[in-house]
Amino acid sequence: MMPDTLEKITLSEISPATDEEIISYLRHSCQIAEITAATETDKLIVSVCEQMGVTVSDEELQAAGDTFRQERKLLGTSETLAWLARQRITVEDWSHGIKVSLLTQKLKEHLFGELVDSHYMSNRDDYRHLALSQILVRDLTEAVNITQSLKENKASFCALALEYSKSKQSKENGGFIGIRFLAEMLPEIAQAVANASEGEIIGPIQTQLGYHILKIEKWYPTQLNESVREKVLASFFQAWLKKRIHTENSIK
Repeated sequence: MMPDTLEKITLSEISPATDEEIISYLRHSCQIAEITAATETDKLIVSVCEQMGVTVSDEELQAAGDTFRQERKLLGTSETLAWLARQRITVEDWSHGIKVSLLTQKLKEHLFGELVDSHYMSNRDDYRHLALSQILVRDLTEAVNITQSLKENKASFCALALEYSKSKQSKENGGFIGIRFLAEMLPEIAQAVANASEGEIIGPIQTQLGYHILKIEKWYPTQLNESVREKVLASFFQAWLKKRIHTENSIK
């Protein structure tokens, strides 16, 4: 199509998508299964909370709503209503979403809150965490050359990650891949970094993804703070959800 023809096309006749069209889009873009699973998870959480007497007070709902608005700079009624309109949801929809989020957190605590301390003490090493950078390549020779440049020539880890890394995250962030718990790493990576020092270059380490060159940016103290506690709770809760949903599906 020629540019002058494109200029004659107007978008004024395109009406806002209907709910049916949105559902159709989710289906043909192969996202409906993910949305369905999330919906069923919410239903399960609400149902279990009702059976166990886990509730959310009006005061808790109001406080969570205030926090939600503050985080998104919805400081007045007009800003909030405009945001709701853009999201195509009602106040009731929004309030329900906040309520489900609060119920989810309360249910985690109700089911597993008392288990966190003992589990953490028994598995303390799994919750050691560190800031880590990585260069991931597919070829061993290339990995060896990069490692030598880093160790012998003191080359810039960031520059080499930007140039060579095949991992999207590390390439876009100059090698940095975030703060990770040992328990959530690939076994080969966790074993390699477990006793490494800050600033140390490690590798190449082979996994099914390729060859990893790693840099230990920082180790964090091993303690049961809020972040670690939430991690432990989440692991218990996700395992419970997976088992409960599997049981529910087997019954149907």
